[in-house]
Amino acid sequence: MEAIILAGGFGTRLAHIVSNVPKPMAPVNGQPFLQYIIDDLIGKGITKVVIAVGYKKESIIDHFGKSYKGCEIIYSKEDTPLFTGGAIKKALNQCRDQNVFIINGDTFFDVNLLEMLKDHRKNNADLTIATKEMENFERYGTVIIENNKITRFLEKKPERDGIINGGIYLIRKTILLTFNEERFSFETEIMEKKLNELNIYAYMSNGYFIDIGVPEDYAKAQLDFA
Repeated sequence: MEAIILAGGFGTRLAHIVSNVPKPMAPVNGQPFLQYIIDDLIGKGITKVVIAVGYKKESIIDHFGKSYKGCEIIYSKEDTPLFTGGAIKKALNQCRDQNVFIINGDTFFDVNLLEMLKDHRKNNADLTIATKEMENFERYGTVIIENNKITRFLEKKPERDGIINGGIYLIRKTILLTFNEERFSFETEIMEKKLNELNIYAYMSNGYFIDIGVPEDYAKAQLDFA
């Protein structure tokens, strides 16, 4: 199995706390957050990781090199920001598998990847999104699911409870490689605008979830990964 990790963001909301490295390399209990993600992926059967890098990419490349704990590491380098869709599309050119996992480099979500792949194939899905039930949140948009298929994406707003997009995707490679744009938002141009054209399914998981994109959760990660 192969995975792309999106690690090219600027991390502006953490800039006053972590300014010398890209957000996925923010130190959590003495090691980069990205290392926890890659360790988890390797433990779940991922044998090749393509890291989409941009801002301060040298810190990531120097740390992981071309191989990490037996896992092949390749870098997809952005000279100018390509946004999420462009970054994924460029990185997919480095992948051999027809279905590839996409991971956000600032989010840790404990998902059974093998079971997610089984569901993806069973549903003949173009895109499967790992989702999670959550209470009392406002940072995440919610999804509406009918018979495991995603029918609507709702905007971020304060919610007492709902199902969120957990930021792990399994994508059929061809749906992006045939998309004409090179610089675009995956969430807007693919997930939302093509919702009625593509088979987009949810894979529900109740696994541990944390997004270190804001200082409060970054501080929580220091305790959770102790």
